[in-house]
Amino acid sequence: MFYRFMKATLGTVLRVAYQPWIRGSENLPASGGAILASNHLAVIDSFFLPLMMPREIVFLGKSDYVEGRGLRGRFVAWFMRGVGLIPVDRAGGRASEAALNAGLARLSDGGLFGIYPEGTRSPDGRLYRGKTGVARLALESGAPVVPVAMIGTNIAQPIGKRIPRLKRIGVVMGEPMDFSRYRGMENDRFVLRSITDEIMYEIMRLSGQEYVDMYAATAKARIAAGKTTDTASDAPGGRVAPETDVPSAPAPPTTGDPGSSDSTPTEGPA
Repeated sequence: MFYRFMKATLGTVLRVAYQPWIRGSENLPASGGAILASNHLAVIDSFFLPLMMPREIVFLGKSDYVEGRGLRGRFVAWFMRGVGLIPVDRAGGRASEAALNAGLARLSDGGLFGIYPEGTRSPDGRLYRGKTGVARLALESGAPVVPVAMIGTNIAQPIGKRIPRLKRIGVVMGEPMDFSRYRGMENDRFVLRSITDEIMYEIMRLSGQEYVDMYAATAKARIAAGKTTDTASDAPGGRVAPETDVPSAPAPPTTGDPGSSDSTPTEGPA
């Protein structure tokens, strides 16, 4: 109930203000469990991706989002709890395991589950190495993975900026990825890495981001220490990165042209 209320109220405000657009919405399964694996550029990714989905989606997110203090912190915590965010302790251990189990339960119930394989926001707009939790979820649940690219959220809300500036936000969805050929191999770390790299490659291809073969958390620490984050790897799995451009907002339809559903800012129910 709260989820629908937020989409009808705050969602309407965000649609009018940011005119979000979506491509590839036909790739979202109409029913059944599915994992949406997205890049992570800004806090508002968790606002706009659910907004553009016709089905309810819950996310794994850092526990800080539901432990905020002050007026802004309490508002964010209230919103995140309301839209079903599953908090995860990024220190790992039992807390992370519990969050993944919650994701498995969501998928077994036939719901949509969102995850940011990078584990944290990109510090500089580039795409960083994915953590293998998404691969474990895929193998243990048997659910398909839908790669997702958020576009422009880092420009609307750079790290450190609390109130997002007005900027059109985009969502690009790729075709569902089936990893059933690896079923029963969820304890093989080489298989998990291979699957994760394959997912990250698709996100890179959809988003047009430069890939960095380093965990985002490590990159943040290096940046804070004044060190470089450049690496020799071109793409996940050591592959050559394809020549891609960052997707841009579609042009508005001309008079008399209704346009396609994927080019309008009102994709999905409010």
